[in-house]
Amino acid sequence: MSRKKLPIGIQTFARIREDGCYYVDKTGFALQLIEEGNYYFLSRPRRFGKSLLLDTLAELFEGNEPLFRGLAAHGKWDWTRRFPVLRISFGDGMLQSRAALDERINELLTENEQRLGLTVERASVAGRFGALIRQAEQVHGQRVVVLVDEYDKPILDNLTRPEIAREMRDGLRNLYSVIKGQDAHIRFAMLTGVSKFSKVSLFSGLNNLNDITLDERYSALCGYTDEDVDTVFAPELPGLDRDEIRAWYNGYNWTGTSVYNPFDLLLLFQKRQFRPFWFETGTPTFLVDLLTARRTFTPDLERVVALESLLSSFDVDRIPTEALMFQAGYLTIDSVRYLPGLMQLTLRYPNLEVRSSLNNALLEVLSDDPARHGVHLPQLYDLLTANDFPGLQQLFTAFFASIPHDWYRNNPIAQYEGYYASVFYSHFAALGLDIRLEDVTNRGRIDMAVLFNRNVYLFEFKVVELVPEGKALQQLRDRAYADKYRARGEPIHLIGVEFSRDSRSVVGFEVERVAASS
Repeated sequence: MSRKKLPIGIQTFARIREDGCYYVDKTGFALQLIEEGNYYFLSRPRRFGKSLLLDTLAELFEGNEPLFRGLAAHGKWDWTRRFPVLRISFGDGMLQSRAALDERINELLTENEQRLGLTVERASVAGRFGALIRQAEQVHGQRVVVLVDEYDKPILDNLTRPEIAREMRDGLRNLYSVIKGQDAHIRFAMLTGVSKFSKVSLFSGLNNLNDITLDERYSALCGYTDEDVDTVFAPELPGLDRDEIRAWYNGYNWTGTSVYNPFDLLLLFQKRQFRPFWFETGTPTFLVDLLTARRTFTPDLERVVALESLLSSFDVDRIPTEALMFQAGYLTIDSVRYLPGLMQLTLRYPNLEVRSSLNNALLEVLSDDPARHGVHLPQLYDLLTANDFPGLQQLFTAFFASIPHDWYRNNPIAQYEGYYASVFYSHFAALGLDIRLEDVTNRGRIDMAVLFNRNVYLFEFKVVELVPEGKALQQLRDRAYADKYRARGEPIHLIGVEFSRDSRSVVGFEVERVAASS
């Protein structure tokens, strides 16, 4: 197979097809959506191909047959029928007032009028949008297709200013409520975005949307599957470790097939380096600030249990941590438990990129000096590689000792019980190491296994003001924690780490090597 152009940053279906780029065929999904219903809502994290999906739907409804030759939809679509398509996207720029939002909506409506050869005279936004839909059907002889991309961006851009965010929400509700009222004139409508605002707050009146965010049939609607990587992108794989690709970038799941973020893979194939490409394109400081303000015990993020209803309760005035993390793509679905009338979801980090990068970002606010962990992480890696346990103790003792007392006194995050264990855990997680957590609590005690360099490191953390000194290593022994790892046939190291809140330092660091099974 010959190599093709990598469609990095391209969200236009025609350009991908005409320029000979790689394309993962999603047109079968498009047909399924069109055949099964009329009104859809889809939430996916940023840079997952939502814009490309909507552009593909637009080209299909507009009947641009040459673009679909060789694809799943080509022989199954009536190319003699062409539908008027209204495209609305809030992806460009930032809007910071209701007046700016209404002005932008009017600009978008004008663009659609010009493209469809229409002229609509209405004073209000809602009146103009409704008249545009009716006139488009009348002039073009087919019911209208409405595609809304980045439907929530004006709100998300203003979450740190709740008053403005509420104004944006009300302005968007004024726009979207028109869609239901024009049902008789609409063939198909789809809204996509990052967040999933509650229907009451944003879609009151628009209660006919089919939310396919957690529909297992459409889990792979956006993103690349393992099969896509092995087939479509087969020419790009030589020279790259296939298992490493999977560990670093696969794992996003919405109750069905797991997928990769397209932006990650395309840049990996271009640059041939494993880097946090997606994470670096805009992880909001708002998210990190929220996690620290809420004193999030960072190991808890390895495994979060929540009801589906909680993940859908996102609103300007109420932002559950779990909902924000899930909708933004920093947590994904690990397993589902169905109860009578309820769906219980267990969430996890999707992959090493997110786990490593998010913990790296959190380390910047867990200490007074954002640059300090940039020096400590390489040292930690080298010490672990050499099994230099005295060096490990010295490293972390020096780390905590270097933080000024004033920072502890003035920073609430340093005053909760899980702070020390969070710092310790986040150092290892930021390195992208294979970490297994056995017992996660909010009391500053975790059992952490690190599998690295053909060694097994089993950690127990204690705060001596809560548990007598000398108990960390003893607990590892008493629980026979090493037994489950003996079959690996690798050296096992029990490491008991004890912190003191009073002295703000590591006060105990005991290591014991146990034999693996023969």
